[in-house]
Amino acid sequence: MIRKYIKERRSWMLLLVVLQVIILFVAYVDVTIPFLPVLYIVVLNVLVCITFVFVRYSKETRFYKNMAAWDEVYDHSTFSEAASPFERLVQEAVNTQTERYRKESAQNFRLLEQEKDDLLSWIHEVKTPLTAMQLMIERLPDETLQSQLMYEWLRLHHLLDQQLHQKRIPFMRNDLVIGVTRLEPILNKEIRALKSWCIPKGIGFDVSLAVEEVLTDGKWLGFMLRQLLTNAVKYSEASDILIVSREVDGHAVLAIEDQGRGIDPRDLPRIFDKGFTSTLGRQEGAATGMGLYLTRQVAEPLLIGIQAASMPGEGTTFTLTFPRENDFLRITGM
Repeated sequence: MIRKYIKERRSWMLLLVVLQVIILFVAYVDVTIPFLPVLYIVVLNVLVCITFVFVRYSKETRFYKNMAAWDEVYDHSTFSEAASPFERLVQEAVNTQTERYRKESAQNFRLLEQEKDDLLSWIHEVKTPLTAMQLMIERLPDETLQSQLMYEWLRLHHLLDQQLHQKRIPFMRNDLVIGVTRLEPILNKEIRALKSWCIPKGIGFDVSLAVEEVLTDGKWLGFMLRQLLTNAVKYSEASDILIVSREVDGHAVLAIEDQGRGIDPRDLPRIFDKGFTSTLGRQEGAATGMGLYLTRQVAEPLLIGIQAASMPGEGTTFTLTFPRENDFLRITGM
């Protein structure tokens, strides 16, 4: 701050120095003026000026130090009262602009909330005709047509489900119900929902649950498993998907392993990035790049670790590591 202060007051300090030099020069040139008394006066002037600068430095920089330390929120209580007209001009400008930003931010927040509520309402409304469509598709006599329509219906259902949960994720901490959750009912529900995809592709499931219960929120865990199982089915053909749970270092671990096409090693570090569809997914144009991103977004508040391992042509394994019981306080304290 002292360097900035000197730079700000540089012209005034330079003026004082020039004045003292002029006085000494006049005393030196004019023989009628004794030089030593004038030099003595100049030295006193310099000492007085230096003292004045140090005294004023503390007073003049107090306001700006508080501004530099301001955390750029809407609270101005950290500001000291302006001590000069120019400081008051700055403070009034900051207060006015901040108040304007506060109102704009509140208005934008209300608009976003309204947009979110409208979208959620629309998604819930769309679910009604989707359910009716499912019932009509199931009554079709043509099994081939029924299978094709059900495949597309399930794609639409999953896209709406992703959009619904994407809007809820920023507020999911208000919706968490952490407790001991059984894995089998959740897995069975998600596997049954994918049967219209699995049967035509000849995909089965091999489930082995050495650990049957985990500490988490069942509804959000179901969403995570839905994304992982959907990916496993989407990129597999005529093979079984292995689902295994076990205990590792006191943690319940759930692994979902498919025998699909796998993931390119270059893409593996980025698969959880928003919108990333991998090289092959980009060529196909069907992937949205949101499933794994939303899975990671849900896993973080639940303190669930998620890792992926894959080899091209050999399949992919996603591993979920659940928190231990002594992590429960961290979750409920959110």
